[in-house]
Amino acid sequence: MFAYYFKLGVRSLRRNPFLTTLMVLTLAVGVAASVSTLTILHMMSNDPIPQKSDRLFVPIVDGKPAEGYSPSEPNQDQQISYQDAMNFVKSGQGVRRTALYGVALPVEPARRDMQPFTAAGLAPTRDFFAMFDVPFLRGQAWSEGDEARGADVVVLGRKLAEKLFGEANPVGQRLMMQGFPYTVAGVIDTWQPLPRFYQLAGGPRFGNSEEFFIPLSNAIRHETGLNGGINCSENVGPGFAATLASECTWITAWFELASSGERRDLQTWLDNYAAEQRKLGRMKRHAPNMLYNVGEWLEYGKVVAKDSKLQAWLAFGFLLLCLVNTVGLLLAKFSARASEIGVRRALGASRKEIFRQFLIETGVVGLVGGTLGLLLAFGALALIGMSNKQMAAVATMDLPMLALTFVLSVGASILAGLLPTWRACQVTPAIQLKSQ
Repeated sequence: MFAYYFKLGVRSLRRNPFLTTLMVLTLAVGVAASVSTLTILHMMSNDPIPQKSDRLFVPIVDGKPAEGYSPSEPNQDQQISYQDAMNFVKSGQGVRRTALYGVALPVEPARRDMQPFTAAGLAPTRDFFAMFDVPFLRGQAWSEGDEARGADVVVLGRKLAEKLFGEANPVGQRLMMQGFPYTVAGVIDTWQPLPRFYQLAGGPRFGNSEEFFIPLSNAIRHETGLNGGINCSENVGPGFAATLASECTWITAWFELASSGERRDLQTWLDNYAAEQRKLGRMKRHAPNMLYNVGEWLEYGKVVAKDSKLQAWLAFGFLLLCLVNTVGLLLAKFSARASEIGVRRALGASRKEIFRQFLIETGVVGLVGGTLGLLLAFGALALIGMSNKQMAAVATMDLPMLALTFVLSVGASILAGLLPTWRACQVTPAIQLKSQ
């Protein structure tokens, strides 16, 4: 009977074109508004590395001066000082450790048809690539020896490698960067985790991928400037060395543990580390030492703003308003078919069968509205991506959201059709037959 009622539902779309068009459009607009907003929220709050998000931790310690500090004041730093970052990397804690900061370097292509340009990249330690499962297209990360001596080596992003070397294998080639000849150690494949969780402070959180990677030790040796945020609560002397020795926070550090159960041990080590630093005259605030896994880190960094959540609620409120209008339109449509219902009831159709038929018809309306709503949602997401390049990466619909569009549309239409369908079942056959 379902197939038969489905055919009746399709035919009923042509019975009253005006009412049908209004219902489909109302439902489609509501679904498009809610789904497009929910899609962006879903992509922004996505787990960027689900296979190990519970084993990756960011340590946050507070080494700023104690003057004017209140214990109730929350620490909003997303980075740590160079001293602490290097101590963490050398600590031996966990399976892997890395420290990193953003850099931007002038690139001098060997090709005569290309002008020098500036590329944005990252200066991490070697463990970065294995820690975050960075895929390599060619070559590999620099060696431990290269890292120890701060060698002029670089790992290129796929786009930059193709821009500079075309289809040729660039591994082993030389590339002039910031006035020094860098040897290409490897090329990573397309890699763009959403959000850009490994460095929240400074730079875009969505969209842009790293164009290159150089060793942190190399960036320090060349006194490469920071391309990102820095927070200093005291006057820092002149020169790069003064910044390294200061309590300014400008580097992000990460630990990878063998299992999430080792978190307590790492927290104990971090507290002991802070206690040792206080003996050396640092960390006088006695602020809590924090560890954040990936999910907690994204929440701490407020990657998903409150405005985004509010917009999602407003969009669903608009969908509810559209459903109320759809209920009124369905009532009008089903009321016009009272005589048909009376004849069917007189011929022996039960109220249950009438209810099932009309509910399936509302589902057909929802299916058509969902298809149109999906097209409108794609259009809305495309406009968002064109107006904001950073949002283009999250303004894309994945398979779960695609399925949700149809589930939401059909479910919303069935919900809206419950009252009109129930009213249709209350038609008295005798009264309708007498009126004919």
